[in-house]
Amino acid sequence: MEALNLLESFVLSAETGSFSAAARRLGLTPAAISKNVARLERHLGLRLFHRSTRRLTLTTGGEQFLTQVSNPYSALRDAFAGAAQDAGKPAGVLKVSMALAFGREYLVPLLGEFLALYPGIVPDWHFENRPTDLIRDGFDAAIGGGIELTEGVVARELARTHVVAVASRRI
Repeated sequence: MEALNLLESFVLSAETGSFSAAARRLGLTPAAISKNVARLERHLGLRLFHRSTRRLTLTTGGEQFLTQVSNPYSALRDAFAGAAQDAGKPAGVLKVSMALAFGREYLVPLLGEFLALYPGIVPDWHFENRPTDLIRDGFDAAIGGGIELTEGVVARELARTHVVAVASRRI
């Protein structure tokens, strides 16, 4: 995160033409912004600004660097803003494998309530009566027995099952 802070200090100083203006926008002191830019310059081995008591202008190298980092910086800023806006709510595709009977009996009735609680989730549920390789098949989760627990897979017991084996007498 330090590199992002240094980059942010540089970009805002370049956009505003002032360490003081950048400091006001970031809620820091002008000295902190100046130190951040100086650390970035040391790291890059490149002088980014011509400094005077009245003016702050980009060097040729500073202009080139600003051109190279402006779009990625904007994309990162938008990504952080979007993540903060979502407030950490789950979103995306949730790929789950489960047996047909279990899914129909227990999970499908809960789907409406689940989607109301988590509107950013897109369920990709696979109802199949076969063991699943979570990693190879790209599943986020699987519900059922006979799942191969490879390294990195976490298993939790949801409920105990009782199997009653029955047969008829052969006539």
